[in-house]
Amino acid sequence: MIVYGSSLSPYVRKTLAFGAEKGLEIENKVSRPDQPDPDFLACSPFRKIPGFRDGDFAISDSTAIITYLEALHPEPNLIPLDPRNRARAIWYEEFADTIVVAAAGPLFFNRIVGPRFLGVAGDESACLKAEQETIPPLLDYLERLAPEAGGFLLEDRITLADIAVASPFANLGHLGFDLSRWPRTKAYVEAILARPSFADRVVRERRMLAA
Repeated sequence: MIVYGSSLSPYVRKTLAFGAEKGLEIENKVSRPDQPDPDFLACSPFRKIPGFRDGDFAISDSTAIITYLEALHPEPNLIPLDPRNRARAIWYEEFADTIVVAAAGPLFFNRIVGPRFLGVAGDESACLKAEQETIPPLLDYLERLAPEAGGFLLEDRITLADIAVASPFANLGHLGFDLSRWPRTKAYVEAILARPSFADRVVRERRMLAA
């Protein structure tokens, strides 16, 4: 199995962590944006990451890949079987993928991706808007729901909900975003990101960005 794309993307990181929590061996291949791997393009013709290949099966989009992995390797189940908790897990993934990433994306792009990898100046006004207006309400919401450190959002065990929600916080961590106003959220995401499925990869990302 191969996942294409840099784990600096919350979607790639989420997919790799999901596979790791399943105990799966997944190769991660990264190619330059200006020199895309033909195998990646065969998986993701619109160049969206992650791309994925398992033998002769190829697909893109993190949710599609995770759905495949869960069906192919149902144990341990990371998408709950209980109908209500299953719905909640899908909601948390949607919240992380389309709301948190959209809010935090301008920060990461304008302070890291643009200046560091694309050679373009960041838009600091967009960053300030994200920090002061867009992100805080999302953290207020999560603060009401976050379990104590070492806990989980659903069923007192790791699920897709935790994997999806924690992943974009690694990007905020790379930015040095201050979570002290949201102590439960801070402790919760730090505990999830300290799991083996995330920890080594996040450390490698941090070292790469510091180089």
